Amino acid sequence: MAPVFPASAEQAQIGMQRVRHALTDARERYLRRRPKSASLHERACRSMPGGNTRSALYWDPFPFYVERSHGCRLCDVDGHEYLDVLGEYTAGIYGHSEPVILDAIANTVERGYSNGAPAQSEILLAELLCSRFPSVGRVRFCNSGTEANLYALTLARCATGRSKLLCFSGAYHGGVFVFANGGNPMNAPFDWTVARYNDIAGTQQLIRELGTSLAAVIVEPMMSNGGCIPADPHFLRMLREACSAVGAQLIFDEIVTSRMGSGGLQKIAGVSPDLTTFGKFLGAGFSSGAFGGRAELMDRMNPARVDALPHAGTFNNNVYSMSVGHKALSAVFTPQRGETLQADGDELRERLNEIASRISPAVQFTGCGSIMNVHFHRGAIRSPEDLASEPRELVRLLHFDLLEMGIYAAARGQINLSLPMGTTEFDAIAQALDACLRQRAELINSVC
Repeated sequence: MAPVFPASAEQAQIGMQRVRHALTDARERYLRRRPKSASLHERACRSMPGGNTRSALYWDPFPFYVERSHGCRLCDVDGHEYLDVLGEYTAGIYGHSEPVILDAIANTVERGYSNGAPAQSEILLAELLCSRFPSVGRVRFCNSGTEANLYALTLARCATGRSKLLCFSGAYHGGVFVFANGGNPMNAPFDWTVARYNDIAGTQQLIRELGTSLAAVIVEPMMSNGGCIPADPHFLRMLREACSAVGAQLIFDEIVTSRMGSGGLQKIAGVSPDLTTFGKFLGAGFSSGAFGGRAELMDRMNPARVDALPHAGTFNNNVYSMSVGHKALSAVFTPQRGETLQADGDELRERLNEIASRISPAVQFTGCGSIMNVHFHRGAIRSPEDLASEPRELVRLLHFDLLEMGIYAAARGQINLSLPMGTTEFDAIAQALDACLRQRAELINSVC
């Protein structure tokens, strides 16, 4: 294609008006074709605020309601079928009907549940995590990734006797640790210093200044909610060295990225954290989280100690998450399968970027392995600040366009692959994105 130069300010303003008109048309088309979902949403609003109990699943005018799912496909109550590339925001790595998981659920039901006692399954799952992630000498289970980060940060504060924590702007570490757009009023009231992601010199200086008051640095080896922005390996290595120098704990939030390769992004980057947090796919569709790390650090939570840090939770070792999670991780998502999925994702992202380059220099896909995100931005993307002027209306428009093509992606432009997918599904994703981006090429180039 011929070079497409950035739009002038006046052209961009006119272009945005056209984008908003197109978005209004797409929204109205979506609404007209989903009367049953509209009715359910109206009903939901009478008992839940905004008809919603999970913010990430809301978009205007309303999300569609699922009637059934199978493999890597969903069908809504209005009869529309979708290829599911939302993938439960990375938690749905097994798809919707993996036979091994269905058998494990049936066997768990047969044996009984809500037992109020330990079972062998939690040992098996713990051993599997420790073997797959060498930095994890001991592990504790909990109910979600949010809990995992809350406990890991608290453990770091107690172990160091310090209170200050460092995170990165645009990061998401759970429902009470949101650092996009200046933070969130729902955040837990910890003493935070916020740095810029992938800023090696600036972050190193902040860690030095915080010095012996710094308890921990928490980082996603790839920002998920922040736009699927991978960390530079040099950045992660600097964090390891800087934390060690001041005696702070380095926490890798691998709630999303633990599914990458055979040992998460810490293995790929070759950097060993003090603590790692897990969640999302760990319970194979059931609520689950975990945090683990060096044995001497985790043993602060050994209840046999007189100075043990308490950690309770009725469902920490619920039999579904433990039994089904272990069976799925050991028999389905093996280390070898993890490497294959990683390679498949890298290949698809490269293919999508080739498609994007033929349409506009302002379209690109970031990510790592089986998780990726579309962006309408010229130039490198190393931190969420680089995306400050991205026209988000284009992302929302693409979301509606993909739904019309039978592709269910995240409203924020994220695509997550799952194990039931193969060449047919990868081709469908590439062809749909090619068609949608070509359809909107003139609009894209008029505002970017």
